Amino acid sequence: QVQLAESGGGLVQAGGSLRLSCAAARNIFNINSMRWYRQAPGKQRELVAGLTRGGTTTYADSVKGRFTISRDNAENTVYLQMNSLKSEDTAVYYCYADIFVRGKWDAYWGRGTQVTVSS
Repeated sequence: QVQLAESGGGLVQAGGSLRLSCAAARNIFNINSMRWYRQAPGKQRELVAGLTRGGTTTYADSVKGRFTISRDNAENTVYLQMNSLKSEDTAVYYCYADIFVRGKWDAYWGRGTQVTVSS
């Protein structure tokens, strides 16, 4: 069972910053896309940012210029630096990874970490 361990969520005032981390086990050698999604109460889960192993990034329009996704391939870790946070960024943030395990690619999710931005 592949696990993704998220950390870094919490409560922050509007305009503040948080850094989320998501780590997969070090003995996993094939991880392609790593992404962050979020889900606010009563809303569908949405893509926040994605980063392929080759370095191609994707951002939701609502976070462009404020959030930065990065990854450490040696540590199998993806980060989400969130600056200039707004109340509308409040959500549970989920880590996602495409991982090659037992002969096939599969999608794996973390359990989520709560981010709350107070206005």
